[in-house]
Amino acid sequence: MNLVELLLERARAHPDKPAILEEGGTLSYGELVARAAGLAAHLRARGIGQGDRVLVLVPMSGQLYLTLAALWSLGAVVVFVDPGLGRPAFEHALGLARPRALIGVPKAFLLWPLSPGFRRVPLKLLATRPARGDAPGLLPLEPSAPALVTFTSGSTGKPKAAERTHGFLLAQHAALQDLLGAKGELELCTLPIVALTVLASGGTALLPHATQPPRLRPERVLRQLEAHPAEVLAATPAYLDKLVRGALARGRRLPFRRVFIGGGPVWPQVLERLREAAPQARPTLVYGSTEAEPMAHQDWAGVGEADLGHMRRGGGLVAGLPVPQVRLRVLPDRFGQPLPYACEAELLAGALPPGEPGEIVVSGGHVLEGYVGGVGDAETKWRDPATGTVWHRTGDAGYFDAQGRLWLLGRCSARAGDLYPFAVEVAAQFFPGVERAALAGCGERRVLFVEWRGTPDEAGLAGALEWAGLHEVRSVARIPLDSRLATKVDYPKLREMCRERR
Repeated sequence: MNLVELLLERARAHPDKPAILEEGGTLSYGELVARAAGLAAHLRARGIGQGDRVLVLVPMSGQLYLTLAALWSLGAVVVFVDPGLGRPAFEHALGLARPRALIGVPKAFLLWPLSPGFRRVPLKLLATRPARGDAPGLLPLEPSAPALVTFTSGSTGKPKAAERTHGFLLAQHAALQDLLGAKGELELCTLPIVALTVLASGGTALLPHATQPPRLRPERVLRQLEAHPAEVLAATPAYLDKLVRGALARGRRLPFRRVFIGGGPVWPQVLERLREAAPQARPTLVYGSTEAEPMAHQDWAGVGEADLGHMRRGGGLVAGLPVPQVRLRVLPDRFGQPLPYACEAELLAGALPPGEPGEIVVSGGHVLEGYVGGVGDAETKWRDPATGTVWHRTGDAGYFDAQGRLWLLGRCSARAGDLYPFAVEVAAQFFPGVERAALAGCGERRVLFVEWRGTPDEAGLAGALEWAGLHEVRSVARIPLDSRLATKVDYPKLREMCRERR
C-alpha cells in the first residue's frame, strides 16, 4: 500500500488531463508523476529513504504535490509545520517532530538565522522541479507505515504532533471522496487535504495564490475563476467570506455549484452572502478537526425555519449527520478529567440521549489514535483495554437532536458558567448589525464581545439575548482570532480582554 499508487492509476488512465492549474502554469497527470519520479531519484541520491521525517516548507502549489509524491514513493514521512504558529510554537513543533531533512522554497530559508530548530535539521534542500524521470518504483508499505505529521493549532495549549499513516490517509480519502462526491471535476482547492482527494479521484485542482485569509487577494482568484470556472469550492469560512465579499464588491458572480465549508464555525450571515454571490451554489457545512476530518456534514438546503429559530433561541450551530465512516457519541462533559469507563460497552452505555449537551467523542478509521511521543494522548484519547479501540475526545460540546443531527455548542473549555459559547454567539449573529460575537466568562460574569458593521446597539442586543443572563455586552474593534485561518476565537486572549477595564 502506497498513496502514490492512486496518482499512478490516474496518470495511466488520462496522462494528458490537467491535474493542477495555478497562476504559474499547468501540470498534467503524466507530467506530475514523471517529475515526481525525477525528484524522487534526486532525493534518494541525497540519502532520503523509508521512515525519514522530512520537513516540507513549500506553499500549496504544484511544487508541493510533486514533493509529496516523491517523498511518499520513497516511504519518507512528510512533516508540515506552519511558521505562522509563532516562534515558540514553531520551535516546540520541530522539537517534537525531529525531522532528518527539510525541503523548502527560497523564502523558507529566511528562517535560518531566526530558528534554532531550523538550523538543527541535518540535511537542507531547496525545493526544485527536476527533469522528468521514469514512473517511480513505489516502495511497498504496510497500512501502518507513517506518511504525514501535522500539528494542531495550539489554540488551547502547545501544538500536538498528529502522525497519519498511509492506511489512515486512504481511509480519510475514501470518507472525503464520499462527502465531496468527487467526479473528476474542476475544484478550487484552498485546503491541502482536499486537493489530495481531488487528485486521487482524478479531478483537476485549481490552486489559488494564497490559502490563508489574511493573504488572499480576491481579484487574483476571480481572474483565475474567469479563465477556469470551477464547479466546486472547499474552503474555511473566513476564506469563503473574503472571496464572496470581493466578488460582491466588484459585481461579479462566482461559478460554484457545490461549496464545502469547514475548519471553523459557519455563521448564517456568511451563507446569505454566498447565496447572493453564487445563487446556484449548494453549500454544505463540514464538521471536522485535525484529528478527525470529516466527522459530520449538513446540506444548508436542509436547514429550515424551525432550525433557524432554534439557533436564535440558543440552540447553537447545526453540524448535521455524522459521516458513515465514524461512530460519534456525546458523553457527559468531564472536560479536563479522565473518562471513568472500564470498557467500550460502558462508554457507549454512558452516551447522552438526544437534547442533552456534553462532550463530543469519535472513533473510526480516519480518527487519529495518538500523537507523536504520546504528548496529549492522556487528555484526548480513551482506549478500550481489551480491544485497543480508540475514542478521540474532541473537546467540543454538542448534542444530538431527534433527527440524529449533531449540534455544536463550542469549546468545552470556553463555557461561561453553565452557558456554552455558541449558544449565545450564534444567536447574536441574527441581530441587525452584528458582524461577529464571542462570549467570555470573567469570574462570575458573562461578557459578550461584539464587532459591529454599523452603529453599535448594545442595549438592543442585550435585550434580544435576555435569556442568556449576560452581565455585559461590550463593543470592540476586533475579536481575537487564530492567526492562521482567522476562523476560531482565541478564548484565552478574550478572557484577558474581559479582565481589562473599559
